[in-house]
Amino acid sequence: MNANPVLTDIRLTAALTTQEAAARRWTELRALVEEDQRAYYQRDAPMVSDAEYDARMRELEALEAAWPGLAVADSPTQRIGGSAGTGFAPADHVERMLSLDNVFSLDELRAWASKVERELVEEDAETGFLSEVKIDGLAVALLYENGVLKRGATRGDGRTGEDVTANVRTIACIPERLGGDPSTHPALVEIRGEVFMANADFDRLNAELVAAGHAPYANPRNTAAGSLRQKDPAVTASRHLRMYAHGIGALHWAHGEHENLDRQSRAYELFAGWGIPVSPHNRVVRGVEACLDMVEYYGKHRHDIEHDLDGIVVKIDALADQQRLGVTSRAPKWAIAYKYPPEEVHTRLLSIEVGVGRTGRATPYAVMEPVLVAGSVVRQATLHNQDVVRAKGVRIGDVVVLRKAGDVIPEILGPVAALADDGFPRSDWVMPAHCPECGTALRPMKDGDVDLRCPNARSCPAQVRGRVEHIGSRGCLDIEALGAVTAAALTQPSVPDVPPLVTEAGLFDLTLEQLLPIEVVVRDAETGAPVEENDGTHRRRTPFRKRATYTKAGRAAALQDGEVLPEWVPAAQAVTLLDELERAKTKDLWRQVVALNIRHVGPVAARALADWFGSLAEIQAASVEELSAVEGVGPTIAAEVAAWFAEGWHGDIIDAWRLAGVRFATPGHPGPEAMAANLASGSSVVDGPLAGKTVVVTGSLENYTRDGAKEAIIQAGGKAAASVSKRTDYVVIGANAGSKAAKAEALGVPILDEAQFAALLQR
Repeated sequence: MNANPVLTDIRLTAALTTQEAAARRWTELRALVEEDQRAYYQRDAPMVSDAEYDARMRELEALEAAWPGLAVADSPTQRIGGSAGTGFAPADHVERMLSLDNVFSLDELRAWASKVERELVEEDAETGFLSEVKIDGLAVALLYENGVLKRGATRGDGRTGEDVTANVRTIACIPERLGGDPSTHPALVEIRGEVFMANADFDRLNAELVAAGHAPYANPRNTAAGSLRQKDPAVTASRHLRMYAHGIGALHWAHGEHENLDRQSRAYELFAGWGIPVSPHNRVVRGVEACLDMVEYYGKHRHDIEHDLDGIVVKIDALADQQRLGVTSRAPKWAIAYKYPPEEVHTRLLSIEVGVGRTGRATPYAVMEPVLVAGSVVRQATLHNQDVVRAKGVRIGDVVVLRKAGDVIPEILGPVAALADDGFPRSDWVMPAHCPECGTALRPMKDGDVDLRCPNARSCPAQVRGRVEHIGSRGCLDIEALGAVTAAALTQPSVPDVPPLVTEAGLFDLTLEQLLPIEVVVRDAETGAPVEENDGTHRRRTPFRKRATYTKAGRAAALQDGEVLPEWVPAAQAVTLLDELERAKTKDLWRQVVALNIRHVGPVAARALADWFGSLAEIQAASVEELSAVEGVGPTIAAEVAAWFAEGWHGDIIDAWRLAGVRFATPGHPGPEAMAANLASGSSVVDGPLAGKTVVVTGSLENYTRDGAKEAIIQAGGKAAASVSKRTDYVVIGANAGSKAAKAEALGVPILDEAQFAALLQR
């Protein structure tokens, strides 16, 4: 299948130079789009991703713009997407239920806004816009007569939908009778909205399905649509569907027009007074730039709200202006939908491999046809463990639904059921019994563990590589030159046969003589496969050395003096690595503790241990009870710390690092006995302007990164918390602050801006 459909439409259309060729392509695309629409609107089983469907529609539009004779009345570009299914009685809408035109870039959104503003030239310079998050759900129309719900219907083809009244009545947030003052109820009103499943309810439903041995659902949108179309309303009721209203269809008052209904935002206020739920994320703004701010904000925070969203809808707020601008055959001219880059796409699962991490956990991961999702090309996605592979029901060869959770982590949701019989060969996957890196038999490390691990922690190359890479990470020793590539070169080079680091014990003893001979295999950036030379051998590179260069005069002078000119000299990376390792020897104790790779001991627990004990020797000498008594540690972490020190070869690491000059102590620390005495006397065990204070930072600060703000709080003696509660002392608010700001205000927690935060740190 096409790995990047969004990029192909213009190129394909531009290549068609004759009307005959354009007509053939148009006919092919029309058939594909109509089948896509039947799968999406009638069967709730999409065969392609939203991105691929949008690409096909845009190519149709481009063809019809280039060849106007193709733009016939029944083209998919001239019609509303769905049609009434056959499983429910047809329901004719009182007024047509339109779709929305889409734009995919900020420039397109600006162009649309400029166009409508030109047509409303006599109005204020900045038009009033209503901006709404675009809910990824199923459109419905609710018909109320004299305040009583008479019918619920799907969109269908815009004129006729499906009568799903019995199922709509099971949705708890949709009232049977409108609330508020009955005198405000119209004689007839058709309220348009979107039925959706909240992400929390979707996750809960999938957890129940997996626990019962069933495959989970692919995504909340399809699940909501399928739930609303259930033949048994009791099934719909069990799915906890919700709805937000986002428009008006027919509207007839018993006694003339409602005097205050001049804007769509005012209609939403009426809906809320009647008990009809309206999205809390709507904004009324002046000018298109404020709309762009909302696009940018929810592009960063699209996973912070209760439901999936795939864009921002921008509408002209004034109803009179909506009427002036009018509609096309399928969409209003006064509204547009900006769509974010796709988060959910379809691609082919080519294989399932197993990787081993620094803790020995053997993790299956998917290798897929490259596909663009949420702005980047994805080729791999974790599958967590063999039970997850089984629960998702995926086989090698399946077309799968790929989602980029939080715009960061690629996740396979499941196979595309509609394409299960597309003729591509399938095969089931079986978890290997042995470590793919060292051949040791995999096993669960504790009774009841789902994960399998390689028990060869000391010398499994993958585990050593992972630990060395972790040592260089930002939350550990923060060694910029020690990343994934360097860690692999030090632990798994192609040359020499014995790597410089068999374990991490020798890390701080590395020399240029050890680094210069290292060669590593060059791997393809897309597939990860070794790149071959013309003779069939693997291409290699030398990351720590480069060929020496000499001027003619310099070479001649050196040879005259009898010097031996070296062929290779150290590369900058080698010198930088050794310099940074030397500086790392005296970094904070908590970083040294994190560098030991003790299970469950991250920066928070390591800080707590370092702050209390003051030296590694004191931590090692402490009992499990003494360790667990430290705030922020607890019995689980304490047991892991004690177990780590009890492992004999771990002592080799400590001894080697100490001999190399690693400072496993905090200068001037009074020791745990003095800390305990201070605590018993009621004195603060940590000094600083934020000693004993809990601080939450939300939003973007100009002069602090997220980690930088957290570090500043801790250095000032405070606790950097992630959530707001009654025990929070301050909440620092930056740009685009989310719900934490509102919660702080509701709880009466002091709120600081960035300048006040900086002043507090310096106090």
